[in-house]
Amino acid sequence: MKAVHFGAGNIGRGFVGLLLHEAGYELVFSDVAAPLVDAINAHRSYTVHEVGEGGVDRVVTGFRAINSATHAEEVMEEISTANVVTTAVGPTILRFVAPLVLGGLALRDPAAPPLQVMACENAINATDLLADELRAEAGDAWDGLASRAVFANTAVDRIVPAQEPGEGVDVTVEPFYEWAIERPPFGDEPPRIPGAHFVDDLAPYIERKLFTVNTGHAAAAYFGAQAGAERISDALADDTIAAKVGAALEETSALLTVKHGLDPADLAAYRATILNRFRNPALPDTVWRVGRQPLRKLSRNERFVGPAAEALERGLRVSALLAAMGAALAFDDPEDPQSVDLQRMLREQDAASVAAEITGLEPGHPLLARVEAVVAERQAELA
Repeated sequence: MKAVHFGAGNIGRGFVGLLLHEAGYELVFSDVAAPLVDAINAHRSYTVHEVGEGGVDRVVTGFRAINSATHAEEVMEEISTANVVTTAVGPTILRFVAPLVLGGLALRDPAAPPLQVMACENAINATDLLADELRAEAGDAWDGLASRAVFANTAVDRIVPAQEPGEGVDVTVEPFYEWAIERPPFGDEPPRIPGAHFVDDLAPYIERKLFTVNTGHAAAAYFGAQAGAERISDALADDTIAAKVGAALEETSALLTVKHGLDPADLAAYRATILNRFRNPALPDTVWRVGRQPLRKLSRNERFVGPAAEALERGLRVSALLAAMGAALAFDDPEDPQSVDLQRMLREQDAASVAAEITGLEPGHPLLARVEAVVAERQAELA
């Protein structure tokens, strides 16, 4: 069995690539960073170091890397005979992956089993995005190629912090991980990946992860930055911050219960697990790294506005989520371009304009006025 994985970075090597290796796949990494590709090819193995309670070292072998910027045809050849294609490149980069996957499908034996394609991105239905890019790239030729691939969305979760200098191609990660994959697209032939689990309906898993892990991580970063904490674990060691983050996650859990019918007790246990992960002192994640790009994190379908809008539409409480948004508005990092833009907007525009622009909420949405009030509070602090 062979898997081609796009994105040889820390998530690619320390999570998706690791699980594919442990499932018995020969690994072919594809990346555009020439130094990284060369470094991977200079090693016969690398180690994934799990830090924290229960963590172990896992050695990965049987891999190689290809520079897709200079050897695109070689990547296509590998895809033509692969069983699985996965990605961990970021949703906005999927459009650059699509031509390579399409080229591989064109070279594929029509009688071969369909290529199993899964985008493992921090986004909702990322595989659908990749499939849409493939269709657009193929145009009229897609009808003749569509049967050569099957596409399944996934939900992935593992904290892989910024790596310490000198680790080479080794990767440090937390022990916890979750890789949920929708089962129906595969019919009776799902991929053989023991470290993943297959579900009939992926939506609850995606939103449980996004509205708990992503919301909680960002909230800890923004409340932590306000309080002068440096690391996420330091922020969660502060009982006041932990209570604010916990309150925001209680609101997202209430939404998940109403929307997806998830059990409140199970969600409470999941929240506790997530918060304990954030408290892991062996993970050197800083509030500045996790909090970067506040404009994206405050946008319409992201971790704060997304669940808050749906919760308010259902008559649920959102005061703790609004408090987290207020902390995000106060995130002031001169080294982060989005933070700089956000603070400029707060100084130069009125509260209504800022609230509408950053959230993307439609006029008249009940959340918009409440966000506007939070923006006004931040502007008063800056005055």
